[in-house]
Amino acid sequence: MYTDMPLAALREHRSTVQTPEDFEEFWTSTLASARAAARPAEVRPVATVLRDVTVLDVELSGFAGDRVRGWLLLPPGAGPEAPVPGVVEYLGYGAGRGNPLEHLSVTAAGYAHLVMDTRGQGAGRLQGPGVTGDPHPSGPAYPGVLTRGIESPESCYYRRLFTDAVLAVDVLADHPAVDATRLAVQGGSQGGATAQAVAALRDDLTACFAWVPFLSDVARAITITDQTPYVELARYLSSQRTMVEAVTRTLAYVDGVVFASTSRTPTWYSVGLMDPVCPPSTVFASHNAHPGPKEIAVWPFNGHEGGGVEDRAAALTVLAGLFAR
Repeated sequence: MYTDMPLAALREHRSTVQTPEDFEEFWTSTLASARAAARPAEVRPVATVLRDVTVLDVELSGFAGDRVRGWLLLPPGAGPEAPVPGVVEYLGYGAGRGNPLEHLSVTAAGYAHLVMDTRGQGAGRLQGPGVTGDPHPSGPAYPGVLTRGIESPESCYYRRLFTDAVLAVDVLADHPAVDATRLAVQGGSQGGATAQAVAALRDDLTACFAWVPFLSDVARAITITDQTPYVELARYLSSQRTMVEAVTRTLAYVDGVVFASTSRTPTWYSVGLMDPVCPPSTVFASHNAHPGPKEIAVWPFNGHEGGGVEDRAAALTVLAGLFAR
């Protein structure tokens, strides 16, 4: 069933989240510090049953120089003499990079595809396994990663994850088989939040695809859904009663609405009007804050799966046109 505003109201919805005064400085210094600590990526060939796709196991430097893993898949013929466009993909909440056979559509379209593992995730029963840890300590937190380090922007888990994600684009752009002038990012749910953040923190991307993005208009989300992951915040605050102000401040540094409002990357959103996990108004809050170019695909009878494979197919169609220019 519909769980939020009518569509006409969604198109007009604006979040009340405020951009922190030092938002740009916070992220500029965070990324500069991470790049200063970075070591060269290690790239190792992986033997697979695939005949037309080269699979590489990548280990790159992320936040604080932490090593982050990923899969890099290259299409036939990609190399220094014939570099191809590249796409970095970020994963949903709880998911790890899984098996490279799960990630073939982007490479089948002729593009390099870097699938970034998600630090500290990838151990769920129904999720792809991950191999990247999160070595940073946390104060009291509710099970899951959403409240790890939530007491301050500096210790917040998503500061680390979004930094990993930005530096993953650096690695893809530096690969000799990739055309660094034609790059895009994509992801769904947590991956959509991550893609949206990266699109705001970089000025060299051709496109961003943020499907049913998580972490948008968070202060509203935690009051209108009791679904995971947002419920983790509500349950944390039900115990940590004195932390509301500090948590609200922290979230403003990672909220998709703030990132969207500062982004200049063309962004394609999707939303399911029956989504109980990332309520439609929170997705529209980011879309409506984005100064454009932008589009949003509305799926009236879908939940958190959004458009599913249709979102992915539409993204490849868009990229075919953009990358050909």
